[in-house]
Amino acid sequence: MSLFFGYHMPNFSFEGVPDAEIFDRIVELAQAAEANDFDMVTVMDHFYQIGGVGPEEAPMLEGYTTLGALATRTDRVLLGTMVTGVTYRNPAMVAKMTTTLDVISKGRAVLGLGAAWNEPEHVGYGFEFPPIGRRLDRLEEALAICKAMITEERPSFEGRYYRIERALNNPRPIQPNGPKIMVGGGGEKRTLRLAAMYADITNWFGSVEEAAPKLAILDRHCQDVGRDPSTILRTISVPILLVENERDRKAALERIPASTFTPLVPATVGEAVEIIGGYANAGFGGIILRNVALRTPESIAMAGEVIRTLRS
Repeated sequence: MSLFFGYHMPNFSFEGVPDAEIFDRIVELAQAAEANDFDMVTVMDHFYQIGGVGPEEAPMLEGYTTLGALATRTDRVLLGTMVTGVTYRNPAMVAKMTTTLDVISKGRAVLGLGAAWNEPEHVGYGFEFPPIGRRLDRLEEALAICKAMITEERPSFEGRYYRIERALNNPRPIQPNGPKIMVGGGGEKRTLRLAAMYADITNWFGSVEEAAPKLAILDRHCQDVGRDPSTILRTISVPILLVENERDRKAALERIPASTFTPLVPATVGEAVEIIGGYANAGFGGIILRNVALRTPESIAMAGEVIRTLRS
């Protein structure tokens, strides 16, 4: 079974680790993910910790600075945000930052974009937080600009919210046709249509029953815009908490609080293979596991067993 695996790091809180050593722990986990056959490592693009992962005041590193540093400490994995809120930065700057990451990483950057949602950090940082419809309007323009800047030499674009005029993005991305674009979110009317228009990768949350119907909806949007659906990698975040045996289940859940977004599911390696196989059989080509559950090199090594079993 040929599946793509991502290791997502939304949590930068590590017991007993002082601020000066947070990045060292992040490097340790990213390198463990690379050594255990993950294909991609991502971080959130937030400035406050989000509910369901930790308290608002918990440590949160700026995403692109972190990725640039990780690029120098890893060799193979793709690197990106999951995903950048369109309200946080000018999209031309996002394209430039991602291109720079692609150069530093020698062709391993992913350009992640979404409509943004976490209002408190907008208020705190003074970012405008328009209604969702206008955020999606901005996302559409931002995707058009980012796509143009990573694939064209001197593109121009005039929209309602953003514009570029013969924008120069030099050095060019290392990857042919630029970094892969990831569109985060599963909104069926607009977000999935934007994914059909621009995305190389999508990411959603939810059980198989909740998420699988979106696959057909994305296919229909692809048909409407003349896109081959098979050119989009559909990934899903699966909240598996790996345990060695029955005795460890309760202790593990007590040690790692379940996310209010997607409660963690304790599973042995064999059970995780079965759970992920269900997503793959439904049509998902990529699985995202998170450091909310995979907190140590040892637990990441267990995930590596899952990956190798599914790929064997």
